[in-house]
Amino acid sequence: MKAGFQTLDREAVVDRLDVRGRLPSWLSGTLVRNGPARFEADGRSFRHWFDGQAMLHRFGFADGVVSYRNRFLETPSLHAVRDDGRIAYAEFATDPCRSIFARFFTRPRITPNANVNVVSDGERDWALTETPIAVEFDPDTLATVGLSDHRDAIKGEVTTAHPHQAPLTGDLVNYVLKFGRRSVYQVYRQRGRTRELLASLPAERPGYLHSFAITERHVVLAIFPLVVNPLSFLLRGKPFIENYRWRPELGTRFVVIDQTDGSVVADRRTDAFFAFHHINAYDTEDAVVVDVSAYPDAEVVDALYLDRARDGVELPLPFPTRYEVDLAGDGPVRSRRLADDALELPRISYSAHNGRDYRYAYGVGAHGNLGHDFFNQLVKLDVRTGRTTRWHEPGRYPGEPVFVPAPDARAEDDGVALSVVLDADAGRSALLVLDAATFAEVARAEVPHAIPFGFHGRFTSASH
Repeated sequence: MKAGFQTLDREAVVDRLDVRGRLPSWLSGTLVRNGPARFEADGRSFRHWFDGQAMLHRFGFADGVVSYRNRFLETPSLHAVRDDGRIAYAEFATDPCRSIFARFFTRPRITPNANVNVVSDGERDWALTETPIAVEFDPDTLATVGLSDHRDAIKGEVTTAHPHQAPLTGDLVNYVLKFGRRSVYQVYRQRGRTRELLASLPAERPGYLHSFAITERHVVLAIFPLVVNPLSFLLRGKPFIENYRWRPELGTRFVVIDQTDGSVVADRRTDAFFAFHHINAYDTEDAVVVDVSAYPDAEVVDALYLDRARDGVELPLPFPTRYEVDLAGDGPVRSRRLADDALELPRISYSAHNGRDYRYAYGVGAHGNLGHDFFNQLVKLDVRTGRTTRWHEPGRYPGEPVFVPAPDARAEDDGVALSVVLDADAGRSALLVLDAATFAEVARAEVPHAIPFGFHGRFTSASH
C-alpha cells in the first residue's frame, strides 16, 4: 500500500501493454487520469497526499490493444521542486515557509500544481486543481501547453476541480471563492472561453468545498462547517487547510441556486457532516435530491497526511447518503443512508444521468468497512434498492472507477468500469476492466511500474 504514496520519476511510452482477458470490441478511445507523483523536494517531503506534483497517465484503447504513457505536468511548481530543489508554492497542507512578515508584504503565490482532475471545455483539454489556475495539455502526447489566462472579472483564490456540465445547455459550471472582509462564492457558467457570472453568495466564514452538485434547473452548494477566517492566512503562518476549523454547531448549509437567473431558491441547514465528493443530484416536483459520499466530520483530512497514510492509520470512511432539500416551504432537510458499504471517489453514467434521476453509482470502498487498509475494493451501488456489488482482491488497491457506456447501451449499467489498481506485492499497477452490469472482470492491462494513488480521470471516445 505504501507504494501508492511513493514518488514515480519514470516517464514511459508503451505502445502495447500485456492484456489478460479480452477487451470489448467497441472500447475505443482514451482514458486520461490525474494525480500526484512526486512527493519530495531536495530531501524535504510534502506533507499531504493532495500536495504531490501532478502527473498525467494516458491509456489508449483500439482493436483490443491498450497503450500507455505518463508525463509530469510541466508547471512552475514542478520546475521549482525538480530543478531548483525547493518548494516555492503553497500547496494544500505544505507551505514554502515564508515568515509572518513576508506574508504581510508578499502576494501569495497560488499553486499551478493541477493534480486533481482533467476536463475539456470543448476546444482544449485542462488539468485542474483547487486553485483557479488550470493547465492545458495535449491529450495525445500529454505535453503541457500552458496555463489558463481568463481575463474577466471573476477573480479569487479557491475553486473546485469538479466543474459540471449543465444538463440542459452543456455549459461548464463552477465557482470561484474570493477571500476578503466579506468573502464571496462566485458561481459562473462557461461556454468555450467565455465565463459569465451567474450568482454571488457572500460568506463571513467560508467553508472548504471540494465539489458541488448540479441538476437540470439548479446549482447546489453544500457548505460544510469546516470554515476559515480569511485573516488566518496572514496571521497564523500555517498551510492553507490548517487555517480551517471544524465548527459542527454551524451545521451544514445547502444553498440552491436557480440556473436561469442566479436567484437563491432555498437556503437550509442540517446537521453537520463533511464530504469531498457529490455523487449526483436531481430535481423532483418540490425538492432537490442530493446524493453525497458523507463523512461524520472532517477527520479524514488529517488522516491523509502522508506520514499517517503511509503508516496505515485508520481511515475514516464515507457512506452514500441522500439529502432532500425542500423547495416548496421551510421544511427540514431530510436525509438517509443509501447503503451500508462505504463509497468514495464516486462516478455515474455521467453523459446520460448527470443532474437527472439515476440508479447506479460506482466508487472505491473498504473491504468489511475497515479503514486500516486504505481503499481496497470497488463498489457498485444501486441507489434505489441499496444493493451493492463488490470487487476485491487482497493486496490490491483500486482507484476511481470510470464508467464507459457501450455505444448501443440498453441499460444504465451497460458498459465497463475502468480502474487503475495497484498490486502492492508486485510493486506495479494494472488497468482493470470490469463489466459494469455484473462487476465481473473482463480484462486487465499490466503497467510496467507502480502508479501512485491518483484522484480523477476522464474517458474520451474515439468517435468524439
